[in-house]
Amino acid sequence: MVRADIVETKSGAKLIGTVTAIDGTSVTLKTDYAGNLTIKQSEVASVQTDKPLFVRLSGGTVMSGTVKPVAGGKIEVAGADGTITTSMDKVAATWAPGAKDPAIVALEPNWSYEAAADITGKTGNSEQFGTTLSARAKRVGPTDVLQFYTAYNYQKSDGTKSADSFKAGLDYSNNFSGRKSWYVRDEAGYDRVKDIELYNTAAAGLGYDFIKEKNHILTGRVGLAFRYEGYKNPASDDLKSFGLDSGLHHEYVFSNSKLVNDLTWVPVFEDFTNYRFYHESYYEIPLANPNWKLRLGVSNDYTSQVGAGVEKMDTTYFTRFVLNWK
Repeated sequence: MVRADIVETKSGAKLIGTVTAIDGTSVTLKTDYAGNLTIKQSEVASVQTDKPLFVRLSGGTVMSGTVKPVAGGKIEVAGADGTITTSMDKVAATWAPGAKDPAIVALEPNWSYEAAADITGKTGNSEQFGTTLSARAKRVGPTDVLQFYTAYNYQKSDGTKSADSFKAGLDYSNNFSGRKSWYVRDEAGYDRVKDIELYNTAAAGLGYDFIKEKNHILTGRVGLAFRYEGYKNPASDDLKSFGLDSGLHHEYVFSNSKLVNDLTWVPVFEDFTNYRFYHESYYEIPLANPNWKLRLGVSNDYTSQVGAGVEKMDTTYFTRFVLNWK
């Protein structure tokens, strides 16, 4: 009696474990001796399973049953409704009883959530305290992405505030044709150190994926924006103007870490020297619990025209703890 699943490769190797997935390109085998093994499906000669699986063939036929090798380099799916003889290259997907067809799951939107915090402090020759709190909710569908986010940053050094800002926003993009997409976004908040009592940037435009791979993404955006900045100091003129919205998002996922870079440049049409530029880069690594991550990065927020006596550039270096869940 078979007590485990067996994957036999074309080179003659026999791997024992539990087949957790076949997706048309690879076979994933869970083992006690090497964790999860991913074998190219084109290199697999046969599969034998201990328990029934749902098997979908490339032609669309779906059948539930145990899988075993038969003569002629074929495999047989044997279930209550009969048997089907086929070959490994015809298997498009498998899933366990009670689970959903991966093709259906891929069409369902998925929500994920993130909360992050970092707190810094120093006493002695100088006194320093700072905290940054942020949260994000992200809904990913087959062709679209919706994000809600918020963040608060407060820093104080030797009794003087060096940062006191809040923002909240949403971002929606839809890949309507291959690498092409359209997007809308809106962000509002305040920056009391820069004397901005309230700001809002609303934008819409088109995007293009210069790189669109499983582990590597490079997306550019360009569109029309409306910027509003209201200053507390009556000597500073409020800004109300249409402008250009442009941005670049880069993401590279390594085997167990991630590098992310974001750039946004929003000048106004009436004066292109009046713009806001934002940059953030970070490297993220998982901790012992994979839901927890450590994020090391830097962000720059530059406003070219600000109120009297206010610095244009804010630079933040951060070491941030991040919690992800679904």
